[in-house]
Amino acid sequence: MQTNNPCALIRLENVTKVYKTPAGEFTALKDINLCFGEGEFASIIGKSGSGKSTLINMITGIDHPTSGRVRVGEADVHHMREGQLAEWRGRTLGVVFQFFQLLPMLSVLENTLLPMDFCNVYDPAEREERAMGLLEMLGLATVADQLPAALSGGQQQIAAIARALANDPPILVADEPTGNLDSRTAELVLDIFSNLASQGKTILIVTHDPSLAQRTMRQVLIADGELVNEHVARALPMLSHPQLLAVTHQAMQRSFEPGVSIAPRDGGEPGLFLVTQGHVEVFRKEESKPEVVAELRPGQHFGSLDLAEMHEFGLEYRAWLRGPVEVLWLSGKGLQQLIADTPKVGSALRQAARELSQQYYHKLKSDQEGSNHAPASLG
Repeated sequence: MQTNNPCALIRLENVTKVYKTPAGEFTALKDINLCFGEGEFASIIGKSGSGKSTLINMITGIDHPTSGRVRVGEADVHHMREGQLAEWRGRTLGVVFQFFQLLPMLSVLENTLLPMDFCNVYDPAEREERAMGLLEMLGLATVADQLPAALSGGQQQIAAIARALANDPPILVADEPTGNLDSRTAELVLDIFSNLASQGKTILIVTHDPSLAQRTMRQVLIADGELVNEHVARALPMLSHPQLLAVTHQAMQRSFEPGVSIAPRDGGEPGLFLVTQGHVEVFRKEESKPEVVAELRPGQHFGSLDLAEMHEFGLEYRAWLRGPVEVLWLSGKGLQQLIADTPKVGSALRQAARELSQQYYHKLKSDQEGSNHAPASLG
């Protein structure tokens, strides 16, 4: 299951899923290209019907793509026979369901033992000790002999996590894992997932709750069966999901070599740049050498509005010196249309520009007074 590419444990390549219905064909997923790496704690978010559950079903092998390819480690998921797929799923994936799906006539301990028995994992004499060890780790040792009905909803969900971990799978998939829990228990479940990710497990959570998604290391947004660019979603959170998808379609990828100046007007047209890889330096030209005032990181944006606020400081943008910079460029026409459709977009961008200019002003003033601070990192 080891991979050389840090984002290559799970790979979806050009995955499309089309369902045939009495009303005609329905495209649930459209040309999805996505990957996850070992130890990632990621959420797949979107509104009901957006395609997020279909997407996760492609990874688990529960559903099959109409076209495209899904690989997990070295396994080509949808080229396996059903028997092979069931065994592979039992050893590779732990699945946590929203409604727990514990077998009601088995105790918590027996539910935890079940995956080991089904996949014939671990020596039979060791299985009960392992199951009890998992329940102790998750705080359920005292209810190991009770039936699920005797447990609270939170305890049942944690028991479902213990069952999902029984075969020590590298990947844990959870579908709306906190949907039926109170906020305190939901926090406990998320803490468990965070700890597991820190131990090297890859955790994927499907949710429609943005606040839950913010607890994860990475958020993957899907709208109308298509992926929204993650940098677009991070930089413009005030937009609706359809608007974010529209920006994803409109924005053009640009690359700049190290040290190259970047003008926030592309070909004379004002617009907006979103940093996707590398850093963009904000600097002031001096006679001796340029003075770096700040760095913009992936997920941050800059454009003509920023320059309008900080023109008096004589500041410019350039690609950092340690490698090429990748950006997405939204044309002035596209940006103005967004502002017209959603006035708060313009307000948010102008406010961000003012805040940046103030940070630059204070940095420059501090330097003039003889302070020797490192470049600010904005984020």
